[in-house]
Amino acid sequence: MTKIVALITACGRGNRFNKGEGIPKQYLPLAGLPLLRHSILAFLNHPQIDDVICVIHPEDLVLYEEAVAGLDLLNPVFGGDTRQASIRFGLEALREHGPDKVLIHDGVRPFVSKRVINGILEKLETHPAVIPAVAVEDTLKKYSDGKIEWTLERENLWRAQTPQGFIYDDILNSHIAFKDLHFTDDSALNEYAGIPVAIVPGSQNNFKITTEEDYERATRMASMLINTVKEENRCGTGFDVHAFRECQADENNFIKIAGVDIEFDKKIDAHSDGDVAIHALMDALLGAIGAGDIGEHFPPTDQKWKNADSREMLKVVKHLLVKKGAKILNVDVTIMCERPKISKFKNQMKEELAQVLGINKSRVNIKATTTEKLGFLGREEGIAAQAVASIWMAVTE
Repeated sequence: MTKIVALITACGRGNRFNKGEGIPKQYLPLAGLPLLRHSILAFLNHPQIDDVICVIHPEDLVLYEEAVAGLDLLNPVFGGDTRQASIRFGLEALREHGPDKVLIHDGVRPFVSKRVINGILEKLETHPAVIPAVAVEDTLKKYSDGKIEWTLERENLWRAQTPQGFIYDDILNSHIAFKDLHFTDDSALNEYAGIPVAIVPGSQNNFKITTEEDYERATRMASMLINTVKEENRCGTGFDVHAFRECQADENNFIKIAGVDIEFDKKIDAHSDGDVAIHALMDALLGAIGAGDIGEHFPPTDQKWKNADSREMLKVVKHLLVKKGAKILNVDVTIMCERPKISKFKNQMKEELAQVLGINKSRVNIKATTTEKLGFLGREEGIAAQAVASIWMAVTE
């Protein structure tokens, strides 16, 4: 019986993609699941695919394990310095599993359909290599030195996609034989070796997520193509309070509020820098994505956050939002104290928070108020802040 394995490459670092803020795009959320998981499931759920193996970057092992939790996959393989080397490592690792045919797929093409996979497998019954492709519809121009040099006839031109299907021994031998040459896709190695490559119809939906614009397009498509997806606007609230204490002789006379240093004759008594505005904002953001509170993520017993700059803590929370696929719509922070006076620092605070969160300053609002001399705030014994955060995210039912 013919054994067919899908090899999925997920080694990319996303040089043209900044949205992930350090998270490779294949692990960003799409419709509530990591993007890579969607690509894997397309093959894992196909009745003719016997096994699935992924080639990953060695630095991404934890992200990979989170993305594939609960799935029955072959052990991942660490990739090389180039895509071509990574595919070769993956193919070599498959020797012990003895596949007859292999489908090689880009992990950042999450919308590959059963129709496309079926077409590849059917054609592979009578051809040694098959790729899905879409006919070029736009006129192509050769541009150099500030001018168009010539126009290329688009007739018989195709845009190659994945998965690309091969006889296992053929593509392995081609990768080994031509490992010192550079090719833009796997079928080109077989072409170079003189092995004919057939084409089956691809799909416009089977696009590769390369840029931030591609990811935004995929997010919009997910709600239409994946039935369990629901887009939601959510909000969260946060509150924080800290007592004042007297300054010690060796301390500076500044406190930090919303990331801004403000001259003051007292200090904030706290484990970190005691930035109540950022702490309240962090709780609001965590609440909006259903991720607990700051006490769970930054416990006062953790020496890592002793005297820490709260902006660094806010970056960690922003990272959690990125992993959830959440987009900040706006944040609103109210600072409560008799002193110091906040008004002249509001604009600077907005700029500071906007920079850390990676959003436009217009999406940040800062308010300040007193308690009319009432309570511990009115007695100038401490400072408090409350925050509201509104986000957008795609969730699964």
